[in-house]
Amino acid sequence: MGLSGGWMLAAIIAAFLVGVGIIVFLGAVTGSPIGFIVGGVLALLALFFARGLFILQPNEGEVLVIFGKYCGTVREAGWYWTNPFADKRPLSLRIHNFNTPQLKVNDLDGNPIEIAAVVAWRVVDTARASFDVENYTQFIQIQAETALRHVASKYPYDITLHPDAASLRANADEVINDLKRELQDRLTLAGIDITDARLSHLAYAPEIAGAMLQRQQATAILAARRRIVEGAAGMVEDVIKTLERTGTLTGMTEAQRSDMVRSLLIVLTSDRGAQPIISAT
Repeated sequence: MGLSGGWMLAAIIAAFLVGVGIIVFLGAVTGSPIGFIVGGVLALLALFFARGLFILQPNEGEVLVIFGKYCGTVREAGWYWTNPFADKRPLSLRIHNFNTPQLKVNDLDGNPIEIAAVVAWRVVDTARASFDVENYTQFIQIQAETALRHVASKYPYDITLHPDAASLRANADEVINDLKRELQDRLTLAGIDITDARLSHLAYAPEIAGAMLQRQQATAILAARRRIVEGAAGMVEDVIKTLERTGTLTGMTEAQRSDMVRSLLIVLTSDRGAQPIISAT
């Protein structure tokens, strides 16, 4: 499939020099037309065989096709010679990055979001990349956008409405692994290996970004209030137990106890500092 280019170059140069020598010494000196014919044919054959020489850089491949038949791919860097009739198609085996455009899709809840991803890929099957798809780079771009749209529609943006489900914002690793699996399933046909994938952009669409921010703020405020009330109730319970143990509550009526508990809760849960009221009566 691919022979050493150095040895073949030496043979080609030798054949060319022999052909020139025949033309000069046999054709020109003796005047024989056979010398011109044989020497000229030999020199032309040497030049034609030189067409089979090619140099391969690291992490590059050369797909060889002879008379419409795939013969193989040369992958090792070096200087080679192959059949001069072969059609040589260079193919990069390096890792490439592809950044999808920002796509507007609907998440699991139907909310419009903007999402984009960076995909790292490389060619591992040169025959499939060359012959099973028309243009493998364009194929990767289209399939990457399609897979990203599908994955984004399977998850909610956040866990506000789905506390027990994975979300795009809170479970990035799970989303990325799902994206990589779907991309690999789609691109195996083209001989492509997905080495990495990462979300590069994730946000609500501008038309609902303000409303979603207010909802997130309201959720955070409610969670903080719930935490404050739970803590205040625990503190009041501890205060009541301490006062009962020291006998401070002896003689207080149920109404007075209720007033004390209400006052403690107001003080502990209020956003402002306590302002004591002194009775003048």
